[in-house]
Amino acid sequence: MQDKINDGRSIRRWRRRLADEREEARVYRSLAARRSGEEREILLDLAEAEERHARYWEDLLGDEIGPQRRGQVRMRVLVALARRFGSVFVLALAQRAESRSPYHYDQDVPASMAADERIHEEVVRALAARGRARVSGSFRAAVFGANDGLVSNLALVLGVIGGNLSSEVVLLTGFAGLLAGALSMGAGEYISVRSQRELLAAAAPDPQARAVVPHLDVDANELALVYRARGMDEAEAQRRADALLRQLRSTLPHVHQESDDAPETSLRAEASAEAADDHEVVGSGVKAAVSSFVFFASGALIPVLPFAVGLTGPVAIVTSVVLVGLALMLTGATVGVLSGAAPLPRALRQLAIGLGAAAVTYLLGVLFGATVG
Repeated sequence: MQDKINDGRSIRRWRRRLADEREEARVYRSLAARRSGEEREILLDLAEAEERHARYWEDLLGDEIGPQRRGQVRMRVLVALARRFGSVFVLALAQRAESRSPYHYDQDVPASMAADERIHEEVVRALAARGRARVSGSFRAAVFGANDGLVSNLALVLGVIGGNLSSEVVLLTGFAGLLAGALSMGAGEYISVRSQRELLAAAAPDPQARAVVPHLDVDANELALVYRARGMDEAEAQRRADALLRQLRSTLPHVHQESDDAPETSLRAEASAEAADDHEVVGSGVKAAVSSFVFFASGALIPVLPFAVGLTGPVAIVTSVVLVGLALMLTGATVGVLSGAAPLPRALRQLAIGLGAAAVTYLLGVLFGATVG
């Protein structure tokens, strides 16, 4: 009797595993449909791997496979998001789903399948990292702007309320803080990003440096100093420089021609690749400034909304604090999802920091109001 119960439990577990594998394959195929090039191929390969895992469970179940089931709710949500958005957020959620694979402790899973799932996590992590790099500049400005708008304007509003000023003054102060802060954030973000891009551009090697490489003294070979200045140790720098010069000597008659025979390890190719990556991660100054302005203004508007619609007194204060608290948790959870971490701890951390800062300002307003009174 006990064996039959155990067999029943195993069959139910296997059916869940089969359904989840099918859902994961749908996630990757849906993501692939919204991409092109190498990323599309990688995602399709992942989908095929998940389908291969599904076939393992089909073979294990045999005649007990039963009707086709849906996977876990979180996997079905992922499929829906992947079909409609295909963004880095979906990849981050897929990364988290892969990291929670139960295969590492399931005795019915071959070691090779458990290893596959571990590798899948790393593949999705790398794909998500590409997406994070593409949006990092604007996303950082957006999250920072929204959070700063929420906290600073709530603190400003509560500070004025603590000083026993009228609702009209609170409303005016809130809108003034919104406009001043949004303009300041937008201008500061633009200057910050532009300055960083200019510093990167100043650090990029002179593209004309490659033209003199064939004429270097082979015995002195000061090219190694370039690699050492970039952080390589002396032996590795010397090896890289010698290899480049050997390639150039072997193609010396054609060195002044523009062709695909030029060495891939040239200074210009390396520098261009590094500069492109750096500039992509930094992002655009205009985009960062606009994101910062819009999201700061959006965040700063929330603490003022209750007063703008006519609420006063404790009702307005409580409503403002609750709305800001929910928004802070949303931004914290968003950062958690994008980073592939658990969203709830990030949301609670954001809530504690934001409301803590607002509470301090409110107490200062109370003390200042009592002193003036």
